[in-house]
Amino acid sequence: MLLQRLYLVYALAWFSILFLFFLPFLLIPIFSPKHFRLVGILNRWWAYGSFTAWLLPWKIELKGKIDPSKQYIFCPNHFSYIDIPAMALSPFNAIFVGKHDMGSIPLFGFMYSRLHILVDRSNRSSRYETYLRGGEAIDQGKNLVIFPEGGIWSTNPPELSRFKDGPFRLSVEKQIPIVPVTLPDNHHILMDNPLRLKPGRLRLIFHEPILPASDTTDEVDRMKEKVFAVIQNELNHVCRP
Repeated sequence: MLLQRLYLVYALAWFSILFLFFLPFLLIPIFSPKHFRLVGILNRWWAYGSFTAWLLPWKIELKGKIDPSKQYIFCPNHFSYIDIPAMALSPFNAIFVGKHDMGSIPLFGFMYSRLHILVDRSNRSSRYETYLRGGEAIDQGKNLVIFPEGGIWSTNPPELSRFKDGPFRLSVEKQIPIVPVTLPDNHHILMDNPLRLKPGRLRLIFHEPILPASDTTDEVDRMKEKVFAVIQNELNHVCRP
């Protein structure tokens, strides 16, 4: 337990040091929004530095053809607090839709709330505002990362919890594809307690993009079921005993 606590302190220290190093560069897209693509690039280098310092090797697997010149909504499963920095390892630039609590973290919250989209999922008006901001971000040419479970709700990983409608409604309304992303290892490294970080190896598995077939309400449910099945099937395959 002591070694685990020391490792956690070490990991947080490196994460903070690298954040302070990259913060001046992150001010560029904050004060000059036309440079929004820098967000994904800087987050990626921040994640590279953090995971390297944490001695956590990673592997990115592309099981589908993803065109960097096109727009996507990336939908990963969410079992672990480390999922957000893990998704920053993605080779595809994107902004996150995340919990409003992130905005209350000193200094980090200033950056996060201005470069990403915050949502209070317990507040209906906040959810609607987040939906509108997500649509605006897509209209501005941005990719989105949205965790369709809406938080860490699964009590028995690798079983997914129910998906929310938000990312699928955006996909259908804006007619852009969703990329299912499977994160099969993160809950072994850090599950529901941020004090239990431990060494391990993680993978990011990007699946074939799924394009809405129509702009009807029924298509939202079809997209949701299809993305759920892709991720759950992959989890069942790679996480089996």
